[in-house]
Amino acid sequence: MDEDVLTTLKILIIGESGVGKSSLLLRFTDDTFDPELADTAGQERFRTLTPSYYRGAQGVILVYDVTRRDTFVKLDNWLNELETYCTRNDIVNMLVGNKIDKENREVDRNEGLKFARKHSMLFIEASAKTCDGVQCAFEELVEKIIQTPGLWESETQNKGVKLSHREEGHGAGACSGYCSVL
Repeated sequence: MDEDVLTTLKILIIGESGVGKSSLLLRFTDDTFDPELADTAGQERFRTLTPSYYRGAQGVILVYDVTRRDTFVKLDNWLNELETYCTRNDIVNMLVGNKIDKENREVDRNEGLKFARKHSMLFIEASAKTCDGVQCAFEELVEKIIQTPGLWESETQNKGVKLSHREEGHGAGACSGYCSVL
């Protein structure tokens, strides 16, 4: 196996406006957090891109804000959209309850876990601000995609997948009880 060959996976991050989708991605990719980050992709004027956005995805991170019950209640709408536009039925889904660093929680961890189990999703609670659970979320999702026969091999036969790990200190022990593989 050639160690230098990288495989690209298409992973979507979806959810209501303001739940922290961009913040989760930035925390994972750049280890940065911007509390003033403007949310544009979820705006209505981008809705025409929806079918192509979903096409060919191998994994989906569905995000809600644990301090806003309305974002949790609307998860069913996002699952319906996913079902409508997704081109494969073996896609790996992960539910992420974000903003656990805040005190005004409206959605209990057990509610998130119950929803995830009901819909056969991975589940984790996270905070893009403090980094809790963020790296674990992405790594668990990728690991599950790799373990799912037929989800990525057809396009990447004889190619290796290289997961890079951050240096110790950042993300060390990031999973600490947050990950639930269902």
